[in-house]
Amino acid sequence: MDKSSSLPQRPLGVALIGTGFMGKCHAMAWRNVAAVFGGAHHRLEILSDATPESAEAFARQFGFARATARWEEAVADPKVDIVSITAPNGMHRPMAEAALRAGKHVWLEKPMALTLADAEAMAATAAAYPGQVTILGYNYLRSPAFQAARGLIRDGAIGRPVAFRGVYDEDYSADPLLPWSWRMTHEGGGLGALGDLGCHLVSHMLALMGPVIDVVAQTQVTIPTRSSPDGPKRVENEDSALALLRFASGAQGSFATSRVARGRKCRLQWEVHGSHGTIVFDQENMNELWVHRAGEAGFVRHLTGPGQPDFTAFCPAPGHNFGFNEQKVVEARDLLVAIAGGPNSGPDFAQGLDIEKVIHAMAASNGAVIRIEEQKP
Repeated sequence: MDKSSSLPQRPLGVALIGTGFMGKCHAMAWRNVAAVFGGAHHRLEILSDATPESAEAFARQFGFARATARWEEAVADPKVDIVSITAPNGMHRPMAEAALRAGKHVWLEKPMALTLADAEAMAATAAAYPGQVTILGYNYLRSPAFQAARGLIRDGAIGRPVAFRGVYDEDYSADPLLPWSWRMTHEGGGLGALGDLGCHLVSHMLALMGPVIDVVAQTQVTIPTRSSPDGPKRVENEDSALALLRFASGAQGSFATSRVARGRKCRLQWEVHGSHGTIVFDQENMNELWVHRAGEAGFVRHLTGPGQPDFTAFCPAPGHNFGFNEQKVVEARDLLVAIAGGPNSGPDFAQGLDIEKVIHAMAASNGAVIRIEEQKP
């Protein structure tokens, strides 16, 4: 199916809340999605940030018509059809629920929520407003190499999947001199490495392997206190986590994530072992997919190119690399397709709840087996 043929043909109004790294990614995606995939050029109506001064400055930089320091104003604006939320984790639930109740579609960055109870409430709210589309910012699902890997597994290229091994490591918190921040608290950040990084790995895992039914895990706080202007403060959430999993299919899995892994920048790496082959992917080399099939001597390297989903919309030549921000443009396209009545590629809030169940089970395990309510495939 050509998703681009199902895009809205009338311009929709967009509000953006938040102007950090992901806010800029959303702004670029909204400015580029029509140029890449066609359809209407959507209106950048209003931008919200913490202060009037910063909101005005970023509205000019990002190309939004208006600015406000009150996110409630952006959500309620009658000219707005879609709300992009890239604010800190603790604001995800109130902002998303307010947007849904105001009749808006919602593009929300991960993690979905601070707590499992919040995620359950958000999924229930979304279900109560079926006319509004929700999508979560799991952009790594949009890379052509990952989409190709998912297709190979779905089509039986490596036989029956029997095991998953995955790692997502970064080192942004490895320096013990890094100051304390809200990200290291349950109230502001929720989970630590699991919420920042591990949820991405879980999104890949569920898409490739199906539902998880059992989890046993351990978490660790490597640097228990951090400096702050008010003196040393305790780090409340995990720096790393390790887990073993059982999938509903009977396959097994291993999982590791860390925000204190020295030298690792974006090591979202996994392999799926099948009864007739293996597929290997690493986000730090996101334009390569390695595939082994029974009877071959080793692995075959596949470069991203026009034969993989969504690549040609950006470039007609194989081997010309795809990038992080291109993933966000594909994500914006997928949201627009769903708004126009096409399939929702997700994860929507219901599917996001499945991801939250897994990472919160890992956080709660402490060496005990946690049974997860069986999810729909």
